[in-house]
Amino acid sequence: MDWLRQLPLGQYVAGRRGWLRRLDPRLKYAWSLAFLITPILASPWWRLALVGLLLLITLASGLPWRLWRRSVPLLLALSLAVGLLAAVLPSPREQPQPVQRPPQELQLSQPLPAPPAWELWQAGPLRITRRSAELGVNSATLLFTVMQSANLLLVSTPPEALAWGLTALLAPLAWLGVPVERLGFQLLLALRFLPLVQEELQNLLRAVATRALNLKQLGWRGATNLVLAVGERLLANVLLRAEQGAEALQARGGQWRAPSQLRLPPPAAAGLNALALAGLLLLLAMRWRYGRI
Repeated sequence: MDWLRQLPLGQYVAGRRGWLRRLDPRLKYAWSLAFLITPILASPWWRLALVGLLLLITLASGLPWRLWRRSVPLLLALSLAVGLLAAVLPSPREQPQPVQRPPQELQLSQPLPAPPAWELWQAGPLRITRRSAELGVNSATLLFTVMQSANLLLVSTPPEALAWGLTALLAPLAWLGVPVERLGFQLLLALRFLPLVQEELQNLLRAVATRALNLKQLGWRGATNLVLAVGERLLANVLLRAEQGAEALQARGGQWRAPSQLRLPPPAAAGLNALALAGLLLLLAMRWRYGRI
């Protein structure tokens, strides 16, 4: 039942191996934003190239194999399942556009080549068209890039460094009266609560498993009630933990330290940061040149 500990999704794992750990947090934020923004209005080939780049970064990151040997295959399988589901679901047939001019007015010196087949595969009510195939590719690649880029950021960066990096990036907004340091502190608290949420979910799943419930005997209605009851209890426990954390802060006088005062890991070499910045600029240039639809 300790499968959540074996899949460190969204949790920082301490260690010294890997160049990804020594990268500046601000550059990690920039790379994550690039993986989230560049797929917008991009071609399917660019989205697939981002997936390949993420896999290459994961393999060459130097992180221990146990950190991603289970999460990456499961995420790939989930992305493929979502993409396949989006591709084969029935979609309304496209209505042909009416001809604006009579065909007799069009005189072509050479016949036009035959257009490619619109339907790629069909079996009963299920069919894959060019549009649905593109939708499936976009869904699968977007899910993988969002999840894996965020996972690499959270696994390789301490929460204090994430809060410091966010505060440094949002520092210009302080001139407009935005509470930048408080936003960084709230991010730090949210990251601290992630293991608590996973622990509560682990305990609830263990409690359900020890009761040896037979879902077949419960039926659809009983299984649905069980899922809703577990979700309600999870929400209640999480809110209870949040209330306890708020009371602990109040008991300490409500004092909090700004992210700039936190103890951060030693910065990486300037060459590594320069190389990461150059790679980011190259990625943006290639997106502008080759990634457009």
